[in-house]
Amino acid sequence: MTIQVAADPTGFYGLPSGLASASNVGGNDVTDGETSPTMNFTWSFSSYKQYLNCPKQYHEVKVLKRFHVKPTAQMTYGNEVHKACEDYVAEGKPLAKNYQRFKPVLDTLMEIKGTRYPEQKMALDIKGKACQYGKDYWVRGIVDLMIIDGDTAFIVDYKTGSNKYPEPKQLKLMALMAFAHHPMINHIKAGLLFIVHNSFMTEEYSREDIPQLWDAFRPDLNRIDTSYIKGVWSANPTQLCGWCPVNTCTHHKER
Repeated sequence: MTIQVAADPTGFYGLPSGLASASNVGGNDVTDGETSPTMNFTWSFSSYKQYLNCPKQYHEVKVLKRFHVKPTAQMTYGNEVHKACEDYVAEGKPLAKNYQRFKPVLDTLMEIKGTRYPEQKMALDIKGKACQYGKDYWVRGIVDLMIIDGDTAFIVDYKTGSNKYPEPKQLKLMALMAFAHHPMINHIKAGLLFIVHNSFMTEEYSREDIPQLWDAFRPDLNRIDTSYIKGVWSANPTQLCGWCPVNTCTHHKER
C-alpha cells in the first residue's frame, strides 16, 4: 500500500484508511471513564495486552516481578526506528542511511497543519480525568506523534511489526487520553503506521464517542480487577510460550 500526499483536507491528509474503516459511533455526553473503585492497579496498553495474552505471565512479571521480559532483536529494532522517527519529526535530525526509506511517509506527516507533539506522554486517573504521567495515575501511555490543529487532532503510532493483525484498541486509548488532556479537541483522526510495510490503518473518533471507547476496555479491565481481588492468574498456553521468561510455568517451552 502506497502512502501519498493528497489535497483532500477531509482525509487523513492523504493517508489511506487501508486496513480498517473509521469508527463513528454515537454516544451520550459523558466525559470520563469512571470504572469500579476497586481498580487500584495501574496499567498501560502494553501491560493490558500482556494480561490478555497470559494472566500468569502478567502476574509473575508485572505484579511479583520475579521474571523480566528480555528484549528481542525485533524489540530493539522497533525502539531504534521509533527513536529515529522521533528525532526526524521533532528536530529534523537526518535519518540514518538504513532508515532513509521512511523519509517520504514522515515528510507526509510533517505536512499536516498544526502543532506537533512527538512522544507525547499522557495519563488518566481512575475517573478518566487528565493527570500527571508519573504521579497518581491509573493508566498512562505515550503517543508517538500528535498534531493538533484547532479542534482536530491527528494521532500516529509507528509500528515496525507485521500489519496482518492491527490492534486499533491502542488508538482508542490514546484518543481517550487526548480528549481528556486537550478539552478543545472534538475530533481525532488516528492511525497505526506500519512503517516497514508502508501501510496505514486509520480510525476516527468524536468527543461524543468517549463512552463507547471506554466500553471497548471495561470487560477486560474487569477481568484484571477480578484477578487482583481473587488472586487467580491462570496460564494461557499459546505458541508464544517459547518466548516467555516464566520458566517455572508448566507450559514453559525451551526454544
